[in-house]
Amino acid sequence: MGTRKINNEMRIGNKNYQSIWLDESDSSVIRVIDQQKLPFFFETKELRSVDDIYNAISDMTVRGAPSIGAAGAFGIYLATLEINSQTNIREHLSNAARYLISCRPTAVNLSWAVNYVMGKLSGDLSSKSLSANALGAALEICEIEKENCRQIGIHGVKLIENISIEKNGAPVNILTHCNAGWLACIDYGTATAPIYLAHDNGIAVHVWVDETRPRNQGAKLTAWELGQYGVPYTLIPDNSGGHLMQHNMVDIVIVGSDRTTRTGDVANKTGTYLKALAAFDNKIPFYSALASTTIDFAISNGLEEIDVEERNQEEVTTVTGFADGRIQSVRICPEDAIAANYGFDITPARLITGLITEKGICLPAEKEIKEMFAEKFK
Repeated sequence: MGTRKINNEMRIGNKNYQSIWLDESDSSVIRVIDQQKLPFFFETKELRSVDDIYNAISDMTVRGAPSIGAAGAFGIYLATLEINSQTNIREHLSNAARYLISCRPTAVNLSWAVNYVMGKLSGDLSSKSLSANALGAALEICEIEKENCRQIGIHGVKLIENISIEKNGAPVNILTHCNAGWLACIDYGTATAPIYLAHDNGIAVHVWVDETRPRNQGAKLTAWELGQYGVPYTLIPDNSGGHLMQHNMVDIVIVGSDRTTRTGDVANKTGTYLKALAAFDNKIPFYSALASTTIDFAISNGLEEIDVEERNQEEVTTVTGFADGRIQSVRICPEDAIAANYGFDITPARLITGLITEKGICLPAEKEIKEMFAEKFK
């Protein structure tokens, strides 16, 4: 089966969208799709300051490692617009960078993107082109991440094609976890890019979508995305994955990543590790789709070196849904219940079949990662 170019951008109705972009009519405004409102309302939100960017990342208006990174990059651009004649420029930008990076500790794309823009500004900070340089760098990051995802789709679709051939064209059943789609990645997605390309190529696919408690990004976002694209899917409780695998109802698992070590350990939304264990036990291929911007080449032990974010316990003690024409939350446990809310878990490399990257597919092993991304190890 031959592959053709994946669609230029994801669509909502008849209009192309990215998850984050510069307002066409006002260059001091960054627009994002408000992921808190989906799937019940499609709304965009204006971000006009560093604080706006920080809050949007913190409250998950913007989420997903590449989109978070892009938002952080635009945050430095907005910081340059806040400069006046009394500003100590170097101190102001350094403070903005530290502030933005502190927002969400697990996703390495955030620090990478902020530092990328800061590196572009490390020369003459008094230059009148400071804002233009910052904006150029932020837009460059968006294009880098989009192209990374497009390439992930091209490489990853081969796995789906091979399974389709083995099944004589019967639908390929793919299980994914959380949302590693275009909402999380500016465009295309990581885990979803191969799925969208397979669908575009006429390969029959079906996706098992984990609800992904506690924030239900699978139920709210991945299901919405796949529905917009016309990809068949079935929503399942988080704990159904093992049952499906035991009964040969899953052909392949593809998840995303928020941070990957140079040895192939993967930090992803909590619950990923359990899916990997079930896949390993049932001899089902388990892949993590990620761009090199998500690899932390400085660390080798995911369990010891990746800072797993602990989020507000109210995400666990309540559930948010749609009723009576509005989005509202209800409590699902006793008033005095204490909840733990670890946002991510670590899947060790030994449980992962391979990493799907913009350069190709490799084993989750330091030797292979080093060969694929030799320039990162210099």
